Amino acid sequence: MSNRTIPVLDLSKFTEGTTRQKNAFVKKLGNAFHTLGFVGVKNHGVSQQLIDDFYAASKAFFALPTQVKRSYEIKELAGQRGYTSFGTEHAKQSKVADLKEFFQIGQTVPADHPLKPQYPDNIEVAEETNFLRLGVELYRAFEKSGGSLLEAIAIHLDLDKAYFTAHIDEGNSILRAIHYPPILEEPKSAIRAEQHEDINLITLLVGASAGGLQLLNMQDEWMPITPEEDEIVINVGDMLQ
Repeated sequence: MSNRTIPVLDLSKFTEGTTRQKNAFVKKLGNAFHTLGFVGVKNHGVSQQLIDDFYAASKAFFALPTQVKRSYEIKELAGQRGYTSFGTEHAKQSKVADLKEFFQIGQTVPADHPLKPQYPDNIEVAEETNFLRLGVELYRAFEKSGGSLLEAIAIHLDLDKAYFTAHIDEGNSILRAIHYPPILEEPKSAIRAEQHEDINLITLLVGASAGGLQLLNMQDEWMPITPEEDEIVINVGDMLQ
């Protein structure tokens, strides 16, 4: 683990490696998830250019005037698609809102698909026409990499490697672009995003423009996590626990 807070694994060793390399990846992944709940992954198959392009489109969206961004906040969708205003969301144990705003993009299926009623349409942004297109492309790339990771997790749990495949096929995952704007007045809480657990199977996180992500280890210590270039951080969610 060297001086890193979390270990970094090479996903290509699992997707393209020898049997020995696959087994070693599974063992290291399982150990990291049991002891820390987090792992860094390189050679994950998600294009850095796609990540950069989506990041640029996200930055352009969040730079829009507040009233324009709020036109993409669809109350009846409860934030599952489109924009959520600054200071709206808070962790379940906290009464103080997080100091962030975000935009969510979700699963897409054909109009005649039986699951279509469960999947609202994604929200197009007229002022930034590439935003949704790039977001859907990134969503698909994350689905592929996440599927490979879940295969490795299934093997670690002594399940068939395809155990999770049926559960995640056309699954109701979310791609979230988060922005932490400058603080212009004294907040009720100095915490950008309150401590929390994710409710899902796994979360894939790409690098941000600044640090701040931390994990709470088994010794009850907060440890910083800073993804390096071309690295994705994966953490365990409640469903997998």
